[in-house]
Amino acid sequence: MIQVYTEVDQGHAWLTRHRGKRPIFACILGFTETGLIPGISAAGAEPEDRKYTAIADAEFLYRGPQPASINCLPPLQAGVSPALISRAVITGQEIPLYLFNAGLLIPPSAPTIDLGGSAAACLSQGKALEPSTVIHLLRQGLAWGEKLAAQCPDSYLILGECVVGGTTTALAILIGLGFKAADKVNSSHPTCNHRQKWQVVQKGLQQWRSQQGSQDASLIDPLDLLTAVGDPMQVVVAGMAIAASRSVGVLLAGGTQMLAIYALMRAIAKKKNLPWRPEQIVIGTTHWVVADPSGDTIGLAKLIGDAPLMATQLNFAASRYAQLRAYEKGYVKEGVGAGGCAIAAHLYQNWGQDRLLDAIEILLRDSTQVDSQTP
Repeated sequence: MIQVYTEVDQGHAWLTRHRGKRPIFACILGFTETGLIPGISAAGAEPEDRKYTAIADAEFLYRGPQPASINCLPPLQAGVSPALISRAVITGQEIPLYLFNAGLLIPPSAPTIDLGGSAAACLSQGKALEPSTVIHLLRQGLAWGEKLAAQCPDSYLILGECVVGGTTTALAILIGLGFKAADKVNSSHPTCNHRQKWQVVQKGLQQWRSQQGSQDASLIDPLDLLTAVGDPMQVVVAGMAIAASRSVGVLLAGGTQMLAIYALMRAIAKKKNLPWRPEQIVIGTTHWVVADPSGDTIGLAKLIGDAPLMATQLNFAASRYAQLRAYEKGYVKEGVGAGGCAIAAHLYQNWGQDRLLDAIEILLRDSTQVDSQTP
């Protein structure tokens, strides 16, 4: 149920080391106005819906289906929020959940740790975040990475995210760090909107580079890059992973975004001379991300290097629900730590395909997302 695609020996060693261990799941929430660009994301059918996607996902993760949710899961073009996958695992296996607000437009009603960040402006401006905000969030991430690691001293920490438009900010970070990542990233669309992402990223980086003295990626301060084209979640997860890796395992739960964060944390650790243990870190996603023919997740992982990329082999082809079968057509794919939580389900209590699918379908049946006409 888990396949390792890169750095295979290191990945299998990590899995063996953490088999049977109960992890902690931390989901870091953020917002970037990049997500409001028409067509940039499918995580919300309309731009207005995307303002509340992270908030609704957080509330669903914490409370599950509610008869009168303050913020219902947003309508999608097809499919259903990956928060269902994560919720099914953390409740079914009693995995502790921590929600962090790195920078949202409004706070969720669910209990959330406010890190004192702010939502990011559209990266096309080349001035996404205030420098003081980036520095503050890095410090918060480092501090909380230590705190969370202390809560699971013999296990590992799952770090997930919810940021609409996050694969576009991820591309901006990767390009800014010097990686030739164009056409390799994924998106929530069934076919990735590479051209649109590239145009937005190029505009933002050009705005920023016009104010920089050097174009050499090796001389770039990664915190400056975050200030220009990043989002508030990225620096928090980077800080958490750096600090937590010193004592426990870390599973970066996601695809494109977590690969970008791995590259970012390596750059931050080098620039700021921060100790960390890269051998403690893996990146875990879903097979829908890895199999996406319009992206190249495996190639991107090899390009970045060092970190093992693995994926749950969970599939929804036999699901009774059309909302889940849409994943097999390329919709949604990943988010809210879904791939990492599914990997944890296999590792901790050895849930296989049938047991995991059953838990997800029961949750979907009980939620307001089930159309009366389906299955």
